Parts: sequence; C-alpha cells; structure tokens
Amino acid sequence: MSITSRRCRILLLAAAALFLVVALAVRAAADGGLEQHSGTALYASMVWAGVLFLRPRLSPPAAGAIAIAFCWAVEASQLTGVPAALSARSLLARLALGVQFDPVDLAWYPVGVLPLVAVHRIVDARARRRRPTKPSVSPTPSPSGPTG
Repeated sequence: MSITSRRCRILLLAAAALFLVVALAVRAAADGGLEQHSGTALYASMVWAGVLFLRPRLSPPAAGAIAIAFCWAVEASQLTGVPAALSARSLLARLALGVQFDPVDLAWYPVGVLPLVAVHRIVDARARRRRPTKPSVSPTPSPSGPTG
C-alpha cells in the first residue's frame, strides 16, 4: 500500500494535533519538571510533524535534523528578549516561541524528535520492501549500428 503526499500530510496534521493534546493533558494533570520537560519534547515532536508536513519526502534523518535545529534556533532566539516581548502580547507567540532561554530545553528537543526519526526510518524501510521493483530495461541496440 502506497501512501500519497496528501495522506501523509493529513496523518502529520493528526500527529501534530495528538502531540498538542498530550502536551495540554500533561500540563493540566502534572506540575513541575514533568510538565516542563514533556512539553518541550512534545513541542519538538510537533515541529518534526510540521517539517514533514511541508516536505513529506524528506529522509527521516534530514527531517529530524531540521526539526531539532529549528527548536534550538527558537531557544537561542529567547536570549534576545524578542520572543518574551511577543509572548507578552500573544498567547500563540508564547506557545510557539516561549519566553526565556533554558539550556535544559536544548537536551529535551532531541528527546521529542529522535524516537520519531527511528519510527519513521522503520516505516520507510518497510514501505520500500513492499514496493514492487521495476524491472530494469536495457536499451536495445539500433539495427543500423552506431550513427556518425
């Protein structure tokens, strides 16, 4: 069974929504470190889904690297104070950009992405094995011989 880019994008939107629901449920039920670190990891998972939504044909390692790099860039931008200023005006900005730099978050972003990369690689490998291989067609020589 082949998965189309459209189906892939729908699944990725569903995955991102699921990550958000889990993050909000943890936030409502827990407090402290679990809330903070799981939210950071799940944020990175949503970014991974967003990367693949935009580019569904990316390889698993490339999608994971882009997602982690994006998360690290957002975290580093918090050192400027711009995200904090935007977050003071908008809940959406607060959720997307955060407020203040936390070096521990840099370690939690890969925790949210690397398991997804591993599952993505497994699913990708299985899909490749199931695809029928196209027979190689060798060009037939011209009956008149080489032209010159």
